Amino acid sequence: MPRTGRAAVYEKPNTPFVLKDYPLRPVRTGEVLVRITMATICRSDIHSWEGKRPNPCPGILGHEIIGVIEEIGEGIEKDMRGQPLGLGERITWTEYFFDGQSYYRDILDMPQKSGGIRKYGHDLADTDPHFLGGFAEYCYIMPGTGILKLPDELSDEEATPLNCGVSTMISVTEAAEIGMGETVVIQGLGLLGLYGCAMAKARGARLVVGLDAVESRLGVAAKFGADVTIDVGKLSEDDVVEAVRSLCPPDGADAVIEVCGVPDVIPAGLRILRTGGRYVLGGLVTPDANVTIDANVLVKRWITMRGIHNYHPRHLIQALDFVMTNRGRFPFKEIVDSKFALEDLDEAFRKASGRSVLRAAIIP
Repeated sequence: MPRTGRAAVYEKPNTPFVLKDYPLRPVRTGEVLVRITMATICRSDIHSWEGKRPNPCPGILGHEIIGVIEEIGEGIEKDMRGQPLGLGERITWTEYFFDGQSYYRDILDMPQKSGGIRKYGHDLADTDPHFLGGFAEYCYIMPGTGILKLPDELSDEEATPLNCGVSTMISVTEAAEIGMGETVVIQGLGLLGLYGCAMAKARGARLVVGLDAVESRLGVAAKFGADVTIDVGKLSEDDVVEAVRSLCPPDGADAVIEVCGVPDVIPAGLRILRTGGRYVLGGLVTPDANVTIDANVLVKRWITMRGIHNYHPRHLIQALDFVMTNRGRFPFKEIVDSKFALEDLDEAFRKASGRSVLRAAIIP
């Protein structure tokens, strides 16, 4: 009998997921078939589910995925680091794939912005090969994907967020150019913000200030390197700016990182910065994130403002190295704080959307 696998299908926003079976075909040249062992719910998955972000329907959401190799196609022999790949090995892979000529990849070294790029968890489920998302039993890894073998000592909870949240923050903190002894402010203390705090400390930041309106996150951030946390839900913008600037003498923070996905925080972020400071935006991934700022501030105060979306494949390698090096210093395993079966995906999304869990994991 033909092989099949189950998937929780996203048919349209604000509706329950539907469990469906799809056929599994043999892998083709340059492909790998993976049996998924864990996938976590990213905030962008929630935005799609809530209808705030366009996503193909019907589809299989989920792009933070790890799994075990079941089949390897011709031409796939080693991972990005040159380690041999074999059946039964646990791997992660870049959240996007592109196979072909690309001006942005080959000339500008921006493969994540190649024209025609496709992303796992952002593709149709009713066309071949069906399984291109994390909330399913299987996933096909397509040509043009960066694959990385995972160390045995790394838990699934530590490994699963690597190919989205952690790699993205490697890119964001690199763009922020955080230096030894600097002061860094993180706007938003979800998964991205927690890793941002840890990376800022690892880069040598003297002071890391975490801002969030979800009170339960403030104490957690202290475990990940935040020296001071401020509940911005209880303060006016002026009070937030005054409180943060008072911590960063003589003229404000060296760098501010936005990972909360709320455009209204941008004016405060600019006011927090010192003259010559850097502002990096990493959380505003939904359309129509409009905000009004005084552009004169950028000019007169020499502010550098930069957006970061997706990441270079090398950032996935660096993300793994960062977690392996610092897993004894920061409790990364605790970030994935709840687990659900594929049948319970609706409940998992409701809790993740309501922020009663930090990172929900799906175990197919």
